[in-house]
Amino acid sequence: MSSRTHLIVGGFPPGASAGHDMDYARLSLLGLLAEQDMTTTVANDFTDLDRWLDGAGLLLTYVAGPVPSGAQLETLNAWLEAGGRWFGLHGTSGGRAARIEGTRQRRMVREGHHETLGCFFLNHPPVSRFEVQVTNGHPLTKDLPPTFETVDELYLVEPIGESRVLLTTELSEDPSPPGFGFRYDADTSLLPDGKTRVLGFVKDVGKGAVAYVALGHTHARRSNSQPFVDESVAADGVTPPTFRGSWETDEFPTLIKNAIAWGAA
Repeated sequence: MSSRTHLIVGGFPPGASAGHDMDYARLSLLGLLAEQDMTTTVANDFTDLDRWLDGAGLLLTYVAGPVPSGAQLETLNAWLEAGGRWFGLHGTSGGRAARIEGTRQRRMVREGHHETLGCFFLNHPPVSRFEVQVTNGHPLTKDLPPTFETVDELYLVEPIGESRVLLTTELSEDPSPPGFGFRYDADTSLLPDGKTRVLGFVKDVGKGAVAYVALGHTHARRSNSQPFVDESVAADGVTPPTFRGSWETDEFPTLIKNAIAWGAA
């Protein structure tokens, strides 16, 4: 068992919030790690990953922009193959966005870390209220109810490769207004039943494993980039200046605590 976690929380470019309250996320995650008596190293991106993963049992990431590339991704893959565990939250499934010529919109770019993580972010509709279905029977979903309600960015992520699905929700169509968010050619996040979206999963990588949970948006007044929210959140569509969403549920912190224990096992 390794009692050390390497935590990466940050936006891009370096020092930017990238639309999230990174300080709140960082402090919240450090608090949950401290509760479980974990020694933690902290970074803003994947720089010097080989140095920090050496001897660590868990890599915990909450990022919006920074991604492992080149030698960093090789280090990560080798660490996972040898038995390391990576738990990615929220924007970890994103990365680089490319501007679409002649428009103000951007399109996410699929890169190598998406293959390792096991999914690729396409877009998210405006912040809304929705129900999450839980598949029990795995340590990551211990003590969670069969369903729970949350208010969050409902990420549309394309699953890549084989994985064990842990969290889902139902959404038959992307309700984003024209021009909202990121553009994509096909909705590859929609499962064959025409209604289910994957919000959390776990997969094996060699002797190690990767888990991902799409929930976790948070912003403060200075980092808010939400133009409006769904009427299920605010009838007037006005974005709350401070938003904590899933962080204030019982279930989301439980998921993270489970992930910390899973990473230390």
